Amino acid sequence: MTTDTLPTHGVSRTALIVAQARATESARTDRLFDDPYARSFVDAAGWIRVAEAGRLNQGHFVLRTRFFDDFLGRAATSGCEQAVILAAGLDSRAYRLPWPDGFTLYEADLPALMEFKDGVLGGLGARPSCDRRPVRADLRDDWPCLLLAAGLDPSRPTAWLIEGLMMYLDPDDNDLLLHRVGTLAAPGSRLALEHVNGAYTRLPQLAAVHERLKHTNAAWRSTLEDPVAWLADRGWSASTTPQTTLAATHGRPVPELTDPALVGDARMWLVEAARTA
Repeated sequence: MTTDTLPTHGVSRTALIVAQARATESARTDRLFDDPYARSFVDAAGWIRVAEAGRLNQGHFVLRTRFFDDFLGRAATSGCEQAVILAAGLDSRAYRLPWPDGFTLYEADLPALMEFKDGVLGGLGARPSCDRRPVRADLRDDWPCLLLAAGLDPSRPTAWLIEGLMMYLDPDDNDLLLHRVGTLAAPGSRLALEHVNGAYTRLPQLAAVHERLKHTNAAWRSTLEDPVAWLADRGWSASTTPQTTLAATHGRPVPELTDPALVGDARMWLVEAARTA
């Protein structure tokens, strides 16, 4: 498979950088998760050289992956029989996590990225450990219609995951995204997401990253100062988990770009929420 099978610009480039971090972590003897497919994705598309900020963020990508893995695991054993991963990227949770019998996982992302992903997994003969249903969609368009057509039951509690997406959308698009999730989220549904505050975007270590993202049509377009309040206004009871807590829990150093001792008020939010309305 050649590098032009997967567009290595914009959000697809970001998905590949995260896959590289997951592949590197999976090779460790003390790994926090095992993603046996990440290396195949990167080998198929071609490894790319990341800037200094990407290297500094690798620890965050690893802790973030474990945080969301654990979220989905808890949701699947506490009443949610289906999950939706929006902007699924090169994530392989449908294959590598131990899902309960009868669990359905919907993955939504851009058609070209999903085609590449399915091609690599198909070539490996990989079999999902749940009922995996890919949904090819631009999340700025009418993706709920496609999700429902794929079989999502909005009357049943659902676990929703929005990883590495919201900063690339403008505030109105994020409002619409959460409104649409809310219309499909029955009582008992769970939500986990990632976003950043304004101070994080202004970190001098990220200046070169922002410049490159602008040239690849993947600029960050929004920030969130108080995710708990923002979600409360939209019918969710939320809490945040700082990377300092995750690092201590898993015996890892705090990632430099998320360490309050180094970056002050800058925050990359990791949020978990339950549906309240």
